[in-house]
Amino acid sequence: VQLQASGGGLVQAGGSLRLSCAASGGTLDYIFIAWFRQAPGKEREGISCISGSGGSRYYADSVNGRFTISRDNDKNMVYLQMNSLKPEDTAAYYCAADYPPINYRDYQREEIYDYWGQGTQVTVSS
Repeated sequence: VQLQASGGGLVQAGGSLRLSCAASGGTLDYIFIAWFRQAPGKEREGISCISGSGGSRYYADSVNGRFTISRDNDKNMVYLQMNSLKPEDTAAYYCAADYPPINYRDYQREEIYDYWGQGTQVTVSS
C-alpha cells in the first residue's frame, strides 16, 4: 500500500485547510487510516483515525470539534478537514494505514501502522 498526503500550506489562524491522503495498491476498502502530526521538537501525535467503512472515527482532544476525518472509498481517498486552525496546529502531517483487526484505543500508537505517507506541512500564522 502506498500513501500520498497532500494539501498542506500556509494559513492564518482561524482559517481552514483540507488534507488529502491518496491510497493505492492492496485492498483498500477496509483499510484503517489515521492522521498523525509532528511539530518541530515534539513527538509525533496521532490526531484522528477512520475505519474502513467510515463508520467509526476518533479524534484526539487537541483537534476534536475542529477537525473532521472522512473517506471516499470509490476514490481511495481519505480527507482531514481542518477548521479554526491555531498556531499550535503547525506541524508536518502524515497519513498512516494498516489492516484490521485494530483496537481503536491504540490508534495513536505509531507502531501499529505498516504503511506511511510522506508528510505535508501545515503552517498556521498568528
